[in-house]
Amino acid sequence: MLIAGLDIGSRTTKTVILEDGDLVSWEIMNTGARTAGRAREVIKKALRKIDYSLEQVKRVVATGYGRLSIPFADREITEITAHALGVHHKYPNTRTVIDIGGQDSKVIRLDANGRVDDFVMNDKCAAGTGRFLEVMAETLEVPLEEIGPLSLKTDTAAPISSTCTVFAESEVISLIADGVEREDILRGLHTAIVKRITGMARQVGIKEEVTLSGGVSLNKGVRQLLEKELEVSLNIPHYPQLMGAYGAALLGYREMCEIN
Repeated sequence: MLIAGLDIGSRTTKTVILEDGDLVSWEIMNTGARTAGRAREVIKKALRKIDYSLEQVKRVVATGYGRLSIPFADREITEITAHALGVHHKYPNTRTVIDIGGQDSKVIRLDANGRVDDFVMNDKCAAGTGRFLEVMAETLEVPLEEIGPLSLKTDTAAPISSTCTVFAESEVISLIADGVEREDILRGLHTAIVKRITGMARQVGIKEEVTLSGGVSLNKGVRQLLEKELEVSLNIPHYPQLMGAYGAALLGYREMCEIN
Protein backbone atom coordinates (compact mmCIF):
# COMPACT_ATOMS: atom_id res chain seq x y z
CA MET A 1 0.00 0.00 0.00
CA LEU A 2 1.48 3.31 -1.15
CA ILE A 3 0.87 6.52 0.82
CA ALA A 4 2.22 9.97 -0.02
CA GLY A 5 2.77 12.93 2.27
CA LEU A 6 3.19 16.39 0.74
CA ASP A 7 4.57 19.45 2.52
CA ILE A 8 4.00 22.52 0.34
CA GLY A 9 6.19 25.19 1.88
CA SER A 10 6.77 28.77 0.77
CA ARG A 11 10.26 27.95 -0.48
CA THR A 12 10.27 24.21 -1.18
CA THR A 13 7.79 21.39 -1.73
CA LYS A 14 8.63 18.05 -0.17
CA THR A 15 7.14 14.59 -0.55
CA VAL A 16 7.62 11.33 1.31
CA ILE A 17 6.39 7.98 -0.04
CA LEU A 18 5.55 5.15 2.34
CA GLU A 19 5.05 1.57 1.22
CA ASP A 20 3.32 -0.52 3.89
CA GLY A 21 4.45 2.05 6.44
CA ASP A 22 8.12 2.12 5.42
CA LEU A 23 9.76 5.16 3.83
CA VAL A 24 10.78 4.11 0.33
CA SER A 25 11.25 7.40 -1.55
CA TRP A 26 11.31 11.17 -1.12
CA GLU A 27 11.91 14.32 -3.16
CA ILE A 28 12.40 18.07 -2.63
CA MET A 29 11.85 20.80 -5.24
CA ASN A 30 11.47 24.57 -5.21
CA THR A 31 7.80 25.49 -4.85
CA GLY A 32 7.71 28.25 -7.48
CA ALA A 33 4.54 29.98 -8.64
CA ARG A 34 2.54 26.88 -9.65
CA THR A 35 1.79 25.29 -6.29
CA ALA A 36 -0.48 22.46 -7.47
CA GLY A 37 1.62 21.74 -10.55
CA ARG A 38 4.83 21.57 -8.55
CA ALA A 39 3.21 19.30 -5.95
CA ARG A 40 2.16 16.88 -8.68
CA GLU A 41 5.62 17.09 -10.25
CA VAL A 42 7.50 16.39 -7.01
CA ILE A 43 5.36 13.38 -6.07
CA LYS A 44 5.67 11.89 -9.57
CA LYS A 45 9.44 12.33 -9.44
CA ALA A 46 9.63 10.50 -6.11
CA LEU A 47 7.41 7.70 -7.44
CA ARG A 48 9.53 7.24 -10.58
CA LYS A 49 12.49 6.36 -8.36
CA ILE A 50 10.62 3.25 -7.21
CA ASP A 51 8.81 2.51 -10.50
CA TYR A 52 5.32 3.51 -9.38
CA SER A 53 2.78 6.00 -10.69
CA LEU A 54 0.51 8.48 -8.94
CA GLU A 55 -2.50 6.32 -9.81
CA GLN A 56 -1.10 3.57 -7.57
CA VAL A 57 -1.00 5.79 -4.48
CA LYS A 58 -3.87 4.96 -2.13
CA ARG A 59 -3.88 8.19 -0.15
CA VAL A 60 -2.26 11.63 -0.41
CA VAL A 61 -2.13 13.88 2.66
CA ALA A 62 -1.01 17.49 2.24
CA THR A 63 0.40 19.95 4.76
CA GLY A 64 2.20 23.29 4.63
CA TYR A 65 1.04 26.74 3.60
CA GLY A 66 -0.13 25.48 0.19
CA ARG A 67 -2.01 22.44 1.47
CA LEU A 68 -5.45 23.75 0.48
CA SER A 69 -4.49 24.17 -3.18
CA ILE A 70 -3.75 20.53 -4.02
CA PRO A 71 -6.77 19.10 -5.90
CA PHE A 72 -5.53 15.50 -5.87
CA ALA A 73 -4.91 15.40 -2.09
CA ASP A 74 -7.33 13.22 -0.13
CA ARG A 75 -7.04 15.38 2.97
CA GLU A 76 -4.96 18.11 4.56
CA ILE A 77 -3.52 18.69 8.03
CA THR A 78 -1.80 21.64 9.68
CA GLU A 79 1.97 21.96 9.78
CA ILE A 80 1.86 21.76 13.57
CA THR A 81 0.14 18.37 13.49
CA ALA A 82 2.35 17.06 10.68
CA HIS A 83 5.64 17.98 12.37
CA ALA A 84 4.45 16.60 15.69
CA LEU A 85 3.57 13.26 14.06
CA GLY A 86 6.78 13.02 12.06
CA VAL A 87 9.13 13.95 14.87
CA HIS A 88 7.38 11.83 17.50
CA HIS A 89 7.59 8.77 15.25
CA LYS A 90 11.29 9.36 14.65
CA TYR A 91 12.15 10.39 18.23
CA PRO A 92 9.41 9.10 20.59
CA ASN A 93 10.93 10.84 23.62
CA THR A 94 10.76 14.30 22.04
CA ARG A 95 8.84 16.83 24.11
CA THR A 96 9.84 20.00 22.22
CA VAL A 97 9.99 20.43 18.44
CA ILE A 98 11.70 23.47 16.94
CA ASP A 99 10.99 23.84 13.24
CA ILE A 100 12.75 26.61 11.30
CA GLY A 101 11.28 26.87 7.82
CA GLY A 102 11.60 29.16 4.84
CA GLN A 103 9.10 31.82 5.90
CA ASP A 104 8.13 30.94 9.45
CA SER A 105 9.37 29.16 12.54
CA LYS A 106 7.47 27.28 15.19
CA VAL A 107 8.07 25.69 18.55
CA ILE A 108 5.78 22.80 19.50
CA ARG A 109 5.50 21.17 22.92
CA LEU A 110 4.37 17.52 22.91
CA ASP A 111 3.03 15.24 25.59
CA ALA A 112 4.28 11.70 26.16
CA ASN A 113 1.95 10.38 23.44
CA GLY A 114 3.14 12.86 20.84
CA ARG A 115 0.03 15.04 21.03
CA VAL A 116 0.41 18.81 20.80
CA ASP A 117 0.26 20.48 24.23
CA ASP A 118 1.09 23.99 23.06
CA PHE A 119 2.85 25.83 20.24
CA VAL A 120 3.94 29.25 19.06
CA MET A 121 4.75 30.55 15.57
CA ASN A 122 6.59 33.69 14.53
CA ASP A 123 5.40 36.21 11.97
CA LYS A 124 6.83 36.15 8.47
CA CYS A 125 8.97 39.25 8.92
CA ALA A 126 10.80 37.97 11.98
CA ALA A 127 14.52 37.23 12.00
CA GLY A 128 14.09 33.52 12.49
CA THR A 129 13.55 31.94 9.08
CA GLY A 130 15.42 30.38 6.20
CA ARG A 131 14.50 33.25 3.89
CA PHE A 132 16.16 35.66 6.32
CA LEU A 133 19.42 33.73 5.95
CA GLU A 134 19.05 33.50 2.16
CA VAL A 135 18.71 37.28 1.85
CA MET A 136 21.71 37.89 4.09
CA ALA A 137 23.85 35.36 2.23
CA GLU A 138 23.04 37.14 -1.03
CA THR A 139 23.87 40.52 0.49
CA LEU A 140 27.20 39.25 1.80
CA GLU A 141 27.89 37.34 -1.44
CA VAL A 142 28.48 34.09 0.44
CA PRO A 143 27.04 30.72 -0.74
CA LEU A 144 24.18 29.73 1.54
CA GLU A 145 25.80 26.44 2.52
CA GLU A 146 28.92 28.27 3.73
CA ILE A 147 27.37 30.84 6.07
CA GLY A 148 26.98 28.44 9.00
CA PRO A 149 30.62 27.30 9.11
CA LEU A 150 31.83 30.88 8.53
CA SER A 151 29.78 32.16 11.45
CA LEU A 152 31.62 29.74 13.75
CA LYS A 153 35.06 31.06 12.83
CA THR A 154 34.70 33.98 15.22
CA ASP A 155 33.43 34.67 18.72
CA THR A 156 32.58 38.28 17.86
CA ALA A 157 28.96 38.86 16.89
CA ALA A 158 28.27 42.10 15.05
CA PRO A 159 25.15 43.75 16.55
CA ILE A 160 21.97 43.12 14.55
CA SER A 161 19.08 44.83 16.32
CA SER A 162 16.22 44.47 13.83
CA THR A 163 13.86 41.49 13.69
CA CYS A 164 12.68 42.45 10.20
CA THR A 165 14.50 41.09 7.16
CA VAL A 166 14.35 44.39 5.27
CA PHE A 167 15.74 46.48 8.13
CA ALA A 168 18.29 43.85 9.11
CA GLU A 169 19.56 43.86 5.52
CA SER A 170 20.10 47.63 5.81
CA GLU A 171 22.06 47.03 9.01
CA VAL A 172 24.23 44.46 7.23
CA ILE A 173 24.93 46.85 4.37
CA SER A 174 26.00 49.51 6.89
CA LEU A 175 28.26 47.01 8.67
CA ILE A 176 29.88 46.07 5.36
CA ALA A 177 30.49 49.75 4.63
CA ASP A 178 32.10 50.12 8.06
CA GLY A 179 34.56 47.34 7.24
CA VAL A 180 33.18 44.75 9.66
CA GLU A 181 34.38 41.24 8.84
CA ARG A 182 31.89 38.92 7.12
CA GLU A 183 32.40 36.27 9.79
CA ASP A 184 31.44 38.74 12.53
CA ILE A 185 28.35 39.85 10.59
CA LEU A 186 27.30 36.24 10.04
CA ARG A 187 27.84 35.48 13.72
CA GLY A 188 25.58 38.41 14.54
CA LEU A 189 22.90 37.25 12.10
CA HIS A 190 22.95 33.71 13.47
CA THR A 191 22.80 35.07 17.01
CA ALA A 192 19.74 37.16 16.08
CA ILE A 193 17.97 34.07 14.73
CA VAL A 194 18.85 31.97 17.76
CA LYS A 195 17.70 34.63 20.23
CA ARG A 196 14.39 34.88 18.38
CA ILE A 197 13.88 31.10 18.42
CA THR A 198 14.98 30.82 22.06
CA GLY A 199 12.43 33.43 23.06
CA MET A 200 9.70 31.47 21.31
CA ALA A 201 10.82 28.23 22.96
CA ARG A 202 10.65 29.78 26.40
CA GLN A 203 7.11 30.96 25.72
CA VAL A 204 5.85 27.37 25.46
CA GLY A 205 8.34 25.93 27.95
CA ILE A 206 11.37 23.88 26.92
CA LYS A 207 11.17 20.20 27.79
CA GLU A 208 13.74 17.61 26.75
CA GLU A 209 14.20 15.84 24.43
CA VAL A 210 14.37 18.67 21.90
CA THR A 211 14.31 17.94 18.15
CA LEU A 212 15.23 20.47 15.47
CA SER A 213 13.55 20.19 12.06
CA GLY A 214 13.25 22.29 8.91
CA GLY A 215 15.82 23.25 6.30
CA VAL A 216 17.68 25.64 8.62
CA SER A 217 18.57 22.60 10.74
CA LEU A 218 21.25 21.93 8.11
CA ASN A 219 23.01 25.15 9.19
CA LYS A 220 25.80 24.19 11.58
CA GLY A 221 26.06 27.70 12.99
CA VAL A 222 22.40 27.83 14.00
CA ARG A 223 22.55 24.34 15.51
CA GLN A 224 25.58 25.02 17.70
CA LEU A 225 24.40 28.42 18.90
CA LEU A 226 20.92 27.08 19.64
CA GLU A 227 22.29 24.20 21.69
CA LYS A 228 24.45 26.63 23.64
CA GLU A 229 21.62 29.11 24.24
CA LEU A 230 19.08 26.45 25.26
CA GLU A 231 21.67 24.35 27.13
CA VAL A 232 20.36 21.16 25.56
CA SER A 233 21.53 18.59 23.04
CA LEU A 234 19.37 18.66 19.92
CA ASN A 235 18.11 15.69 17.92
CA ILE A 236 18.74 16.38 14.23
CA PRO A 237 16.94 14.09 11.74
CA HIS A 238 19.02 12.92 8.79
CA TYR A 239 16.69 14.82 6.46
CA PRO A 240 15.22 17.47 8.78
CA GLN A 241 13.33 19.26 6.00
CA LEU A 242 11.17 16.14 5.43
CA MET A 243 9.56 15.90 8.88
CA GLY A 244 6.32 17.63 7.84
CA ALA A 245 5.82 15.46 4.77
CA TYR A 246 6.74 12.39 6.79
CA GLY A 247 4.14 13.20 9.43
CA ALA A 248 1.50 13.74 6.75
CA ALA A 249 2.31 10.38 5.17
CA LEU A 250 2.19 8.63 8.55
CA LEU A 251 -1.27 10.01 9.21
CA GLY A 252 -2.44 8.81 5.80
CA TYR A 253 -1.04 5.34 6.44
CA ARG A 254 -2.70 5.05 9.85
CA GLU A 255 -6.04 6.15 8.43
CA MET A 256 -5.87 3.62 5.62
CA CYS A 257 -4.99 0.85 8.06
CA GLU A 258 -8.08 1.73 10.10
CA ILE A 259 -10.27 1.65 6.98
CA ASN A 260 -8.90 -1.69 5.89
